[in-house]
Amino acid sequence: MFGLLNIDKPAGFSSRDVVNKVQRLARPAKVGHAGTLDPIATGVLIVCVGPATRLETFIHRFPKTYEGEFLIGCTSPTDDTESEPEPLDGAAPLDEVMVRAALQRFTGRIEQVPPAFSAVKIAGRPAYKIARKGTDVDIPPREVEIHALELLELTSERMRLRVECGSGTYVRSLGRDLAAALGSGAVMCGLRRSRIGPFTVEDAIDFAAIRSDSLADLLLPAQRALPGWPEVTLDDLELALIRNGRQVETGERVASAEVAVLSQTGQLAALAERNAAGTLQPRLVFRE
Repeated sequence: MFGLLNIDKPAGFSSRDVVNKVQRLARPAKVGHAGTLDPIATGVLIVCVGPATRLETFIHRFPKTYEGEFLIGCTSPTDDTESEPEPLDGAAPLDEVMVRAALQRFTGRIEQVPPAFSAVKIAGRPAYKIARKGTDVDIPPREVEIHALELLELTSERMRLRVECGSGTYVRSLGRDLAAALGSGAVMCGLRRSRIGPFTVEDAIDFAAIRSDSLADLLLPAQRALPGWPEVTLDDLELALIRNGRQVETGERVASAEVAVLSQTGQLAALAERNAAGTLQPRLVFRE
């Protein structure tokens, strides 16, 4: 078991629920995921199986695309409908012109305060565990990057946004802050992640399709997490040297520094640095 699953996570399941199901089927292989989705959210969830869990850091670097839907003119403790929305007294009505004009202020590198009910760590504890006890949670703002922000739909009651962003962005905070800047409130009532880097929801598999008899066939090659990386295929002797931390002379003179090392069967075996003379130095090795 070594590869990736691009899963279309259904609403009502946490990311941990999805990982637990795959873990039961893949034992004793290790299983993890790259990019948490709350139970209310659906869409692309990348689950890493076996040695591919070591690629989670690379997947986290990819930009992500979401479509978020918000109830406007209200607030909630969780900034979504996981808690009961309450009307905001004096909430200003929103119109398309004013919302579109405000989008630019929330594009680029911005400061954002994550929701109190989130997995952000406060003194080593997840914020949501503190908030559930009724204790005020003071989360410092942090910088996130919004690559693109588009208004898809606006009615008197709802707003729908498309967001392309970097890692660590909370879409419910983005909707909350956008509405607050215009004198209103917003509570996220739906979220769909349509893309993580090269992984799209159109190519994602249905969660129910993951079974003990289908899991191996559904796994994507681990090198899908490394789009654009040059690849070099080595023979068994060369791979044995790489797996023991030894350098390998390939004889290829190229400018590229980072390469994905593949076995003769096309499986990712290592990540390596290649110098101008073609020598490969292993940096991350995937054991058999």
